[in-house]
Amino acid sequence: MIRKDLHEENRLAWNEATHAHNSHKADQARFLREGGSTLFPEETKLLGDIQGLSLVHLQCNSGQDSLSLAQAGAHVTGVDISDTAIAFARALAQESGIPATFVRRDIYDWFEDAARGGKSYDIVFCSYGVVWWLSDLRAWARGIAGVLNPGGRFILVDFHPVVMTFNSQWMHTYPYFSAGHIVTRKMGVTDYVVRCKALAHSGFVEGMKDFQNPHRCHQFIWGIGEILSTLLEVGLTITTFEEYPYFNGCSVFEGMREGPGKRLFPPDQVPNLPLMYGIVMQKV
Repeated sequence: MIRKDLHEENRLAWNEATHAHNSHKADQARFLREGGSTLFPEETKLLGDIQGLSLVHLQCNSGQDSLSLAQAGAHVTGVDISDTAIAFARALAQESGIPATFVRRDIYDWFEDAARGGKSYDIVFCSYGVVWWLSDLRAWARGIAGVLNPGGRFILVDFHPVVMTFNSQWMHTYPYFSAGHIVTRKMGVTDYVVRCKALAHSGFVEGMKDFQNPHRCHQFIWGIGEILSTLLEVGLTITTFEEYPYFNGCSVFEGMREGPGKRLFPPDQVPNLPLMYGIVMQKV
């Protein structure tokens, strides 16, 4: 069931947090103008050559990845629920001189708009912390299949659901099999950029201090099997499935070790486990 009431609270939480996140990032327009990219090697490998292809970036946040995709040659539309994020993305596109279209919409509403308007794309893309904001996995999968052109690809890079079973001290604390169980976080969307400085690709600045979100947020816990089987049910076929033993740019837990390429690994005493995953699926 689509929980628009909870999505609305999430929108308010993201509106607040987006100010904090971008306050820590140095001149992003200049970074992009000079050829910088916020994409990591994992997503660029899964995407392949996107020159000249139409691409919709779902849950695009403030548009940095969307504009990096446009700079790689795609015709990009970004969609996000946050008013603040979309306003920032539009301003960043103008200031960087990189063309892209940004739409402020709950993605479930956007799927309906796209169906009515007959819109379709060669690629549907989303990455990093997206699936746990989805209240209805089946409606999401149907929406993706509905906007893909025949032969089009869906590409997802995200944090592995097994991550949600640990607390910040690497203790196995929460259940894995949750079937969309709702987790309400009273602190809302946090200022994760202040502790994940590598996410400030244009350079980290001190920015906003001691951010506290006045709005709570809600996440929905889905397992890998649920994600894959739901996408298969709507007629997509798997061409690639990858699991990665590190986080890109984000130190989520205590004691993480930084490796080459802004990759963060568990501390030495913690056995390796999947921290991210990547999927490529195709519409036949």
